[in-house]
Amino acid sequence: MSRVQSVERAFAVLGALADGPLGVTEVAERASLPKSTAARLLASLAREGVVEQVPGGTHYRLGQRLVTLASRIRPAGSLAALARPALTELAATAGEAAGLSVPDGYLVHYIDQVSSPRPVSVRDWTGSRIPMHAVSSGQVLLAFAPPVFVQRYLGRPLERFTDRTLVTAADLLERMRAIRRDGYVWAIEEFDEGISSIAAPVADASGEVVAAIHLHGPSYRFPAAGSAIAVAERLVSAAARIAGVLRQGA
Repeated sequence: MSRVQSVERAFAVLGALADGPLGVTEVAERASLPKSTAARLLASLAREGVVEQVPGGTHYRLGQRLVTLASRIRPAGSLAALARPALTELAATAGEAAGLSVPDGYLVHYIDQVSSPRPVSVRDWTGSRIPMHAVSSGQVLLAFAPPVFVQRYLGRPLERFTDRTLVTAADLLERMRAIRRDGYVWAIEEFDEGISSIAAPVADASGEVVAAIHLHGPSYRFPAAGSAIAVAERLVSAAARIAGVLRQGA
């Protein structure tokens, strides 16, 4: 089977699943494929997270990674533009770099950053993709991701970046519960020595968390003593303003 033919058949399988979960036989019939070919393609697409098996059954449905990629059509473009005024104000008032990120499979993708107005700043992370568990914005996105996605993520080996990186399912689940309770999370030197960050979720008009905003800066000054709660309130307020703009544009 040629690569082009494989791609065409994969899209036929995805098209068959567009109306809801189906078994292998039904997928094969709708995609006009031999059952063995349909089964092989479904297994390959499942490994990539593009399709997934319905828990407790034998049917397949479109997977979270496909949903994530589709949801990024808007965030990668218009979301960055809509969020930029709030990020600019946040960076100015907090005195540290403010950024915006969206999910990309098991990674968090930084799509915009407004640099700190202070002389010593952190690097521009725009364009970077980092494992979700290692950074505050990724942990926020994990906290509001579908349970099946979280289960699969935590079932994988988790890379350690510093001594403070959370690499066990128990620690991350506890962190995610705190995020859903508090509405934000601090990550102190969990990805990079000397860098601290705080992130909060951004929800769209349907209430689904589609992005995260964050502040990050050198740990020796961020957060300043006694300022953590005030910084969190400022960040959550900015996230709410961005969500409000999304609702108006829906």
